[in-house]
Amino acid sequence: MSTWPDPMTFAQLWADGVDAHPDHVFLIFEAPDGVVTSWTYGEFDRVVGRVAGFLAAERVGPGSAVHLALTNCPTFVAVWIAALRLGAWIVPSDPMGREPELADHIMRTTPVVGFCSTARRDLYLGAAPPGLTVVEIDETDAALDRFADTDFAGWADPGPSDRAAVMFTSGTTGRPKGVEVTQANYAFAGRTMADAADLEPDDRQLVVLPLFHANAQYYSFASAIWAGASVALMPTFSASGFLSQAARHEATCASLFAAPMRMILARGEPTPGVTLRHCWFAQNLTGEHYDTISEWFGCRPRQLYGMTETIPAVLTDQAVAPRPDSMGFVTAGCEVEVHDPEGRPVAAGTVGEIVVRGEPGITLFAGYLDDPDTTAASFRGDWFRTGDRARCDTDGRFFFDGRRSDVLKVAGENVSITEVEAVLGSHPQVFEAAVVGAPDPIRDEIPVAFVVPADAADPPATDDLRVWCAARLGKAKQPRDITILAELPRTSVGKIRKFVLKERVLDAPVPKDEVSTS
Repeated sequence: MSTWPDPMTFAQLWADGVDAHPDHVFLIFEAPDGVVTSWTYGEFDRVVGRVAGFLAAERVGPGSAVHLALTNCPTFVAVWIAALRLGAWIVPSDPMGREPELADHIMRTTPVVGFCSTARRDLYLGAAPPGLTVVEIDETDAALDRFADTDFAGWADPGPSDRAAVMFTSGTTGRPKGVEVTQANYAFAGRTMADAADLEPDDRQLVVLPLFHANAQYYSFASAIWAGASVALMPTFSASGFLSQAARHEATCASLFAAPMRMILARGEPTPGVTLRHCWFAQNLTGEHYDTISEWFGCRPRQLYGMTETIPAVLTDQAVAPRPDSMGFVTAGCEVEVHDPEGRPVAAGTVGEIVVRGEPGITLFAGYLDDPDTTAASFRGDWFRTGDRARCDTDGRFFFDGRRSDVLKVAGENVSITEVEAVLGSHPQVFEAAVVGAPDPIRDEIPVAFVVPADAADPPATDDLRVWCAARLGKAKQPRDITILAELPRTSVGKIRKFVLKERVLDAPVPKDEVSTS
């Protein structure tokens, strides 16, 4: 098993970056009104010191938790770095989350201080327990006037295995788990992703995905700090504005999901001055979408695969001839295999479960918060079980095949939800599709589909979609019901909340003429 011989802390990574590049641009923030502010590494380090002084005065120190319910803004970045340099840890939550979700995160982590937006204070105060110090922030503020302009020198000396964050999973299938991330995890993610993207100090990451999510933290910010590169931070994702933002801020690198990329194609337009040389993305794109987005971006985006738990993306496609239907190859410094249900490596071309090996707390997450049973169950020996299915060809290239939960058992036959979604998604009138399983008294379960039309004014007829599927899928794989929706329920980073669709299916009565008899 490979190890990282000299694990370092994120706190030290930041300090080294400031020492090496004090006059190099670190952060550019474009406020919603279009006002742009920038800081060098040295200038932002002084902001971090001001925030650290504020946190220390609120009794934040080694082992303390700081809760963040903020959109993308300079305060989030400054609190994150300051907390980790103080030996504390952050709990980033979806700032648009509902009161029960925020209350659950706060209850499970007992932070000393919580940061929220002035615009959402009432909801946050409803989630905050008595005694929690709540700091209201204007997320558009680039002066960070909330924090006194004082020098701070009381830095802690956290160790590599010290907790740096608890990030809650997106809850696409159930109650979110708290993923424990260490100081070394952040540094390892930065190094690995910087190397995978060949980042240099003159690169600039365009960050539009939410900062509370691992993608923006691991793949964009940590990698930029490792390389001494800069970040152009946007307050939110804009499908129509993404390309103009990339051109305006001379971004060279970006990270997206397939769903936002499809939104860019639907609402954006080719824009002169885009200088992207590299873009990560997750989840497959059709060949047609990929060719168009490549033309608009000026580079061929590279797919990756990772989870909050795996820390870096453990699979990344290569820079030369990347493919839109493949997660690529094992990332340098990572270990990935495909195993059968008994934990044995499968032959090339055989579908199995993606498993990842590493050192917990260094190159893998440290565990699930206060849940040793779930942590233990997520490993088989040294291998972390992702729950995702894939096959690997003889060249070492990986292809996604859905999650374990995305395989339905229809009358004893395995049916891949991913395959059914791909067939529906290839219909010319379909923008995207999601499939879940519905209980069936004869065949145990059957696929049910939800479809978003490419043109809301001209949606496909469900009978036409059934004919389309019948010509391309075996009988067991054909969806029983097809529902047209304006949009699919999603997490804030674009992942489909399939459990919401599942609940809809379970709540709906099954008409007698739709009960399977064969």
